Amino acid sequence: MNDKTEALILVTGATGTQGGAAVRALLKEGFGVRAFVRDAASAGAATLAGFGAEVFQGDYENVPSLEAAMDGVQGVFSVQLPPHPNDPDRAVRTGLRLLEAAFLPNVDMYVHTSVARAGDHEQFVDWDSGRWWKRYWESKVEVNDAVSQRGLKHWVILKPAHIMENFLPPKAHGMYPSFVRGKLETAILPETRLDMVAAADIGAFAVAAFKDPARFNGCSIDLAGESLTMDEVASKLSSGTRREVKQQSLTEEEALAHGISAGVISSQIWDNVEGYKVDIETARKWGVPLTSFEKWVEQHRDQLLEAMGEPNRA
Repeated sequence: MNDKTEALILVTGATGTQGGAAVRALLKEGFGVRAFVRDAASAGAATLAGFGAEVFQGDYENVPSLEAAMDGVQGVFSVQLPPHPNDPDRAVRTGLRLLEAAFLPNVDMYVHTSVARAGDHEQFVDWDSGRWWKRYWESKVEVNDAVSQRGLKHWVILKPAHIMENFLPPKAHGMYPSFVRGKLETAILPETRLDMVAAADIGAFAVAAFKDPARFNGCSIDLAGESLTMDEVASKLSSGTRREVKQQSLTEEEALAHGISAGVISSQIWDNVEGYKVDIETARKWGVPLTSFEKWVEQHRDQLLEAMGEPNRA
């Protein structure tokens, strides 16, 4: 896209973590942004409008709304909805609908976000035993394959690891329920290293791809900015918030007793057994700065204090 000030980008998942980061990054770089939202009257949509985005109300289940959202856009930022226990095909259905809506007008660049290790799933330990959430991984791969095979002018798949914003409310309350007491109780083993990426870095990679579609075309990029043990995570949270954060590794049974959901525990055990295995040095070679966890904590101190159940009095 030679003239970024003239380029209009459709951002899906715009009120979410990744989509919101993409909206902010694109607007900062002078792109026009059309934010695809389910409810244009929501507080999140109002925030996006305040940033300068055009808010477009639509629904993945409403194909005409997807097609209308593509009018005049040069690029699409695609965030895939996860499958739902009551709708296991949701991720694939909605992902393919968005892809088809973007293919018909021949948008210049399609940036799709997935997850690190998507495509390696059949090599996971105990994959055939049903130990892991099969539909989650299979859905990611089905949509990734569709993006790569559809015949788009330019496309790139970003595959982030654990997103640092999971330590912020409201997600922190579900993933780390003890964090509100200044503790990180998880089923993650002391020796396990958790690959993490800041949402802003996903947005920065999207901007780079929209600026230079030819360079990123056809690539699948694993993303992480740092790989830390939970001891190191707690230490950096303590230092950055100036509040003590303790961490404790629990057994699966203990984690359940401490109020951690079975789904979160399963994902943490997956971190122990498999993990994202991102080659961070390879990610850095793209020349897009990656945020350290220490820097991220500094940037989000007020929200972290909220997650820990206390206001920022500093």
